[in-house]
Amino acid sequence: MTQRQVLQVFEQYQKSRTQFVQSIAELATRPQNIETLQNAGVMSLLRPLLLDVVPTIQQTAALALGRLANYNDDLAEAVVKGDILPQLVYSLAEQNRFYKKAAAFVLRAVAKHSPELAQAVVDCGALDALVISLEEFDPGVKEAAAWALGYIARHNGELSQAVVDAGAVPLLVLCVQEPEVALKRIAASSLSDISKHSPELAQTVVDAGAIAHLAQMILNPDAKLKRQVFSALSQIAKHSVDLAEMVVEAEIFPAVLGCLKDPDEYVRKNVATLMREITKHTPELSQLIVNAGGVAAVIDYIGDCQGHVRLPGIMMLGYVAAHSENLAMAVIVSKGVPQLAICLVEEQEEHIKSATAWAFGQIGRHTPEHARAVAVANVLPKLLVLYMDTDSSEDLQVKAKKALKSILQKCTYLPALEPMLHEAPSNVLKHVVCQFSKVLPHDSKARRLFVTSGGLKKVQEIKADPGSALREYVSAINNCYPEEIVRYYSPGYSETLLERVDKYQPV
Repeated sequence: MTQRQVLQVFEQYQKSRTQFVQSIAELATRPQNIETLQNAGVMSLLRPLLLDVVPTIQQTAALALGRLANYNDDLAEAVVKGDILPQLVYSLAEQNRFYKKAAAFVLRAVAKHSPELAQAVVDCGALDALVISLEEFDPGVKEAAAWALGYIARHNGELSQAVVDAGAVPLLVLCVQEPEVALKRIAASSLSDISKHSPELAQTVVDAGAIAHLAQMILNPDAKLKRQVFSALSQIAKHSVDLAEMVVEAEIFPAVLGCLKDPDEYVRKNVATLMREITKHTPELSQLIVNAGGVAAVIDYIGDCQGHVRLPGIMMLGYVAAHSENLAMAVIVSKGVPQLAICLVEEQEEHIKSATAWAFGQIGRHTPEHARAVAVANVLPKLLVLYMDTDSSEDLQVKAKKALKSILQKCTYLPALEPMLHEAPSNVLKHVVCQFSKVLPHDSKARRLFVTSGGLKKVQEIKADPGSALREYVSAINNCYPEEIVRYYSPGYSETLLERVDKYQPV
C-alpha cells in the first residue's frame, strides 16, 4: 500500500467520524429520534470521540451528548454512569473555547434534571472548572459556565451553597456588568437561582454588590434580561425585612412601576412578584410602595391580564391590606375591590380564586367601613357559593370561609347581610345574625326595614340549639320588637290565628 493510499484511508476514517458525530448531533435535536439513538447504544460510541485527535470531532461529540442528556434524566444518568463527566471536567481546563462551551453544555444538561444528577456533576469536580471558566476572555464560555452553575444551584440550598463556596458569586456579579446581553441574562438568572433558597445565600449575593448592578438594568430594553433582573431582586427581597429594604434602597421605585405595562407578560409578572415580596414584610415597606403609586398600578395590572400572571398582583394587594386599616383603605380607595371581584368571577384556577378570597378577607376585616366596601361589591354571596360548592378544593373552601367570617364580623351594612340569612349554612349564619343583633337595637329605620323585607320572619325560622350563641343572637333581635310582632312572624302563627277564628263565637 502506497503512502498516498494510507493517507486516503486515514482521511476517510476522519471524514466518517466527522460525519457520524455531526449526524448524531443533528438527529439528537429531534425528540422522535431519541429513543432509537438510546437503544442503538449511542452513548458508548460518542464517549471515545470526546478524546479524538480532531478538535471539531471532540466538540461535536460533546454537543451531541449534551443534546441527548438534555432530553431526559435516563440519558443524563447514562452520561454519569458512562464515566463521561470527569473527561468533560478535565477538558474544561485544557481545551479550546468551542470545546469548553460544549462541555459546559453537557454539565448543564445533566445537572438540570434532579438534585442527584446535579450532585453527580459537583462530585466529579465540575464546580472549580466552571468557576475558572467564568474568568475566560470569551463571553460564550462565560455564559455556558454561568448557565451550568445556575442549573446546579437551583435545586436546593446545599447545592447552591456548594456553588457559593466554589467562589462563583463575585464572578457572576462581574458577568452581569459585561456588555453582552446574553451573558447578563444568564448571570442574573444564576444569581436568582442561588438567592432563592435561604436568607444566608441571598445575603452572599447582596454582599457581592449584586443589587446595585441589577437595579441599573431594570429599564434595559431587553425583555429577557428584565425578566431575570426582577426575578433575582424578588428572590433576594423575599427572605427578610433587611434584604427587602436593601432592594428598596437601590431606588428602583417608582421607576419599576412602568414595567407593569411591559409588552412581555413575564416581565410584568416578575415586577408584581417583586412588589409582593417587598410588601409582605412590614407596614412601612408597604406604605413606601403605596406612596410611590404602587397599589393603583397593580390594580390596573390585574385588570389587564389573566391567569397565573394575575396571581402575584392579587397577593400583593392582600399583603398591603393585611398590615393596617389605612393601607387596606388605600386598596379600597384605588378601586381594588371591584377589580378583585372581577378576578373572583373570571378566574378558573382554584388557587387564584383562593388567593382572591384571602385578599378580600384582609381588606374587609379591619372596620365596618372596610367590610362595607367589600359587601357593596356583592362579594359575600360569591364567597359563600365557593365555600358551599362541593367541587371547590379544600384550600378554596377554607379561604372562602375564613374571608367570609372576617368580613361578616365587621360588616354592619344590613342590605348586604340580608340575602345571607336565606342562603348561609348555620356555621356562617351565626355571624350574620350576630351582626343584626348588634345593629338593630340602635337603628329604628333598620328595624322597620328588617320586618318589611322578611328578615324578621326568616330569623324566626332558624332552628338554634338552646344555650348556643346563635340562640342568644336570635333572642337579642326578638327583644328589639313587640312580642305580638315576633309571634306574628313565627312559624305556625297563621294556623294559631285560624284556630282562634274557628273557636270564636260572635256575640
